[in-house]
Amino acid sequence: MDGHLMATDPTNHMWKPIGPASEGPASDSTASETPPDRWVGHDPSKRFPIYTRGNAGEVYPEVFTPLSFSIAAEAGERSMRAAILASGLIRPDELDALPITTAVGSGVFGGYSYLNLSIQRTASARMPGGKAEDADVNFLGVGDPPPHVPIDGEKNIRASLAGLGYVIKLLRTKSVPELAQDQAAVDTYLASLGPLDAADADLFDLTEEFMAFFEELFTRHLKISFAAGITIAVLTNLCEQLLDDGPLAVQLLAGLGGVDSAAPSVEMWKLSRIATGEPAVDAAFDAGVSGLMERLEAEPAAAGFRTAFRTFLDSFGSRGPNEWDTAFDTWETRPELALALIDRMRSTDESHDPSAQLDRLGADRVTLEAATLERVPRLMRRVFIRALRSAQLFSQSRERTKTTVVRAIHGARLRNMELDRRLSEKGGGQKGDLWFLVIDEVDAYLEDPASFADTIAERRALHARLDERIPPFFFDTKQPALDQWELRSAELAPVEVGEVIQGLPGCLGVARGKARVVLDPADPMGLEPGEILVAPLTDPSWTPLFVAAEGVVVDVGAVMSHAVIVSRELGIPCAVSVTNATRRIPDGAMIEVDGSTGTVTIIET
Repeated sequence: MDGHLMATDPTNHMWKPIGPASEGPASDSTASETPPDRWVGHDPSKRFPIYTRGNAGEVYPEVFTPLSFSIAAEAGERSMRAAILASGLIRPDELDALPITTAVGSGVFGGYSYLNLSIQRTASARMPGGKAEDADVNFLGVGDPPPHVPIDGEKNIRASLAGLGYVIKLLRTKSVPELAQDQAAVDTYLASLGPLDAADADLFDLTEEFMAFFEELFTRHLKISFAAGITIAVLTNLCEQLLDDGPLAVQLLAGLGGVDSAAPSVEMWKLSRIATGEPAVDAAFDAGVSGLMERLEAEPAAAGFRTAFRTFLDSFGSRGPNEWDTAFDTWETRPELALALIDRMRSTDESHDPSAQLDRLGADRVTLEAATLERVPRLMRRVFIRALRSAQLFSQSRERTKTTVVRAIHGARLRNMELDRRLSEKGGGQKGDLWFLVIDEVDAYLEDPASFADTIAERRALHARLDERIPPFFFDTKQPALDQWELRSAELAPVEVGEVIQGLPGCLGVARGKARVVLDPADPMGLEPGEILVAPLTDPSWTPLFVAAEGVVVDVGAVMSHAVIVSRELGIPCAVSVTNATRRIPDGAMIEVDGSTGTVTIIET
């Protein structure tokens, strides 16, 4: 078996590989051995061999399903390569010989998504004035990664000159008109989708034109993401070199407004105020999230809340845990996910109003900007302003492109979920069976879903095995065998009173309170006002919990992570890359998080 996607022959249920088993020429080929799980995945690269869950784990925290992988694998890799080449820091001839099944930008190994750290390090090393480890700061912020081993030809004057030109271009950018164009294109796409009562075959429409559209959107998102990382790095370096204060860059990006990941929190806050202002709605929430939607539908006094909630879902229904993968529910397909977050806001006092926080932080940032520019040497002031404005622009734009892609994915999700419902009923299966097929099997499944029962059962069992374990955060060329992965259920030594756990600064400020360990944003019921949210990782579905929390501690994360972006937008003291915080800090322990130093101090257990 090789490391590629494995498909099942529906006639004999035997595993067989799809695609070639090696990467390009012998000089950079890595023969794939039988993966411990026989699951979906790419081939690793010998030339760019180090992979990390950093950053990739926030976008795809769960095990990939076969369908999602088989749809997205090649298009995603093409998008990654296009974005990488756009900077000029990696030359086309360095990638031309590598087949699309090789994970150059990012890849899936053992069912989990990984970022290729080697190629990011190579690009950082070629950046004028940069070094390979700059990539670690942007994307990791955690653990002990394998050391960087320079590739042959890492010092490349053509690439460095191209990278310099790319940076100059970014610093001169004042707007990104493609954002509005992409939004309009997605609006047109969503409006063009047929009704959900269409024929089965029409619900699953993946034409080449359709896939090219998604690839274009994703490529834009990646290019903007890389631009954000580079401009933030430039701003950080300027703050360090000119003012001896690298962390100042994060403060200058706080309270920008217009950051899409924070927008749902503002609207959820308004819904929480509607709920607390109407006794009947408040009482419906008090009875618990289970059955809440039905109670609200039956309550005449809840008409105002229902109308506002439907408007919210129209705007933000595409968001939710694992929102990049159509296999997972969002706030629209499972409204209880959103209602649970609104519930946690109900008892939070007005000082946590995200709109007020944004106004305050925005005013503070303007004041800080003026004071900072006075300190910048006059000859460097123009360059500093350009770096600041471009970092702010691309930080906002990155979140906008993410929202645009997620909205498009949601259109496909609604149709796929309806098809899954029909076929699981027809074949006597269960919800989600569709995603345990690969795309080449879908037509046969439409004809006879029952014939895939054994195939789906086998793949569900393999998926469950992977879900029980924590994939290695790093690996070099070859992912360790599955039995070497740590079990999620394994207990670690708990923290001790007085212990200080070192992480990375996320958002400035100090917060003290009880630690509330939340492993799933769909089940945040223990989080109370004044408590500190301790989470394994965060994506936009976690954002509303930031509003309800006094502070935030996250197991992983770096400068480009979601937790940092949102915490600085909402003014919540935050520390990221606090390794194993969710597994070592007892629920209910008294802790103090210092967002300026990235430390978590254990006060009482």
